[in-house]
Amino acid sequence: MIALNSIVNTFNHEEQQKFIGYLQQRNKRKDTKNIQLFKLMCIPEMTSKSICQQLYQKDHCNAYHALRKRLFQSLIDFTANKNLEDENSIDMQIIKYILASRTYLLQKNYDIAYKILDKAELLADEHLLYPILNEIYHTKIQYAPNYSKINLEELIKKQQENRVKHQLEDQLNIVYAQLKKVLDTFVYKGEALNFEEELESILANSNIELNKSLSFKSLYQILAIANISASITRNYFEIENFVLKSYSILKNKKETDKQLYYQIRIVYIIANTLFRNKKFEESLKYINEMEELMTLKKGLYYKEFILKKTLVEALNYNYLEFQDHAIGLVDDIIKKKHHDIESLLDLHLSLLMFYFQQEDFQKAKTVLSKFYHTDKYYIEKAGIDWVIKKNLTEILLYIEIKDEDLLQSRIKSFKRNYSKYLKETGQERILKFLNFSEQLYNHPNLIKNKTFAKKIRITLETTSTLSEDIFVISFYSWLKSKLTKQSIFSTTLELLKT
Repeated sequence: MIALNSIVNTFNHEEQQKFIGYLQQRNKRKDTKNIQLFKLMCIPEMTSKSICQQLYQKDHCNAYHALRKRLFQSLIDFTANKNLEDENSIDMQIIKYILASRTYLLQKNYDIAYKILDKAELLADEHLLYPILNEIYHTKIQYAPNYSKINLEELIKKQQENRVKHQLEDQLNIVYAQLKKVLDTFVYKGEALNFEEELESILANSNIELNKSLSFKSLYQILAIANISASITRNYFEIENFVLKSYSILKNKKETDKQLYYQIRIVYIIANTLFRNKKFEESLKYINEMEELMTLKKGLYYKEFILKKTLVEALNYNYLEFQDHAIGLVDDIIKKKHHDIESLLDLHLSLLMFYFQQEDFQKAKTVLSKFYHTDKYYIEKAGIDWVIKKNLTEILLYIEIKDEDLLQSRIKSFKRNYSKYLKETGQERILKFLNFSEQLYNHPNLIKNKTFAKKIRITLETTSTLSEDIFVISFYSWLKSKLTKQSIFSTTLELLKT
């Protein structure tokens, strides 16, 4: 049976209404049941059997399955049409040029056809679109004997050079897939991964060198995997040298204006890596570079990256002790409408953390009140680690404002939902941290107990905060501040400088 539910479940309310409007326009008969079927499928409690019964008032399997197939085809058409309408890349424009030029070539209107193909070639070369370039050269060469103005030998040379670049990109795509598979295997086994060593091995087996021949797109794919690896292992030090070295190689290329989108993403990864490694001023230098790149080509990608840039910028300023500036940056940006839900959630969570570190618990509570969706919703939008950070901050806030009912409810819920995940991913320290926090709340006199304080240090402190995850340090700082009777933020800064 076609897994229609998995498609329908991805639609938000606005998309549901648009799809219903799309079906209404297409339906030629009034008795078509596709809209009714779609609406019923949007109700989580409805089973396939109950939907069939409601549609036909009896068990009419054949008609029901035929209706599902037609709805599936409509969903494909709707999604494809929507993507074509929303398509903002240059690819579609170039394809239109190629199709138009072929029409003129068949009409033997070679002057206009080759002018259009020249436009297409210029755009495809600018964006390093090797497969499309191959189509352009193929078309130009095919009709070159009929058009005396064309230099056939030069065209053949261009196509051969493009073929080499295309082949390299294909190989790098394979490297990307192999790296992803290695990473998934290591995560599944819960083992540590030496990313640079694995990459060098895979590149050597593919006879590829990490040099100027890489495109920004290819490097971004590799760095994205490195970033995922560091995020899972909480070890950004492992990738820092590789990330900086790789970008330095490519930045010396002449074509730094090509593939601007991927270059911006690479600089963002570098800025985020340096922030996670507590190199805040260095991170801000790359944030400035990122902003400069975002303004190129008339700010083509500015809106797409402004939230990500602001997030890392604000986090850096916060830990550089410019907390008010950090809060101002986040406050200003979240007031405007944006489509990047994940980055918006990250910004709201950061704002919650800033207020909490300032011990302005009422403002922190106001930010927290805006998180009114379920954990399941937030896991889908921002990931399980985001949800764990949000829940931990929420629990600590309830401890501070002494809301016992909500505190006990959240602690029970957290342990029930996330204990297994934290143990499987080697993050048991979070559960131990939570237990210590709960004990301190229930027995405040433990603060004076030296044995208890020593137990916390032995259990939670590492030999060095240098390679410790900055967000882990921020949580632990709250607990340590209770023992030392210092402010949360001064304790955080003290631990970061250790």
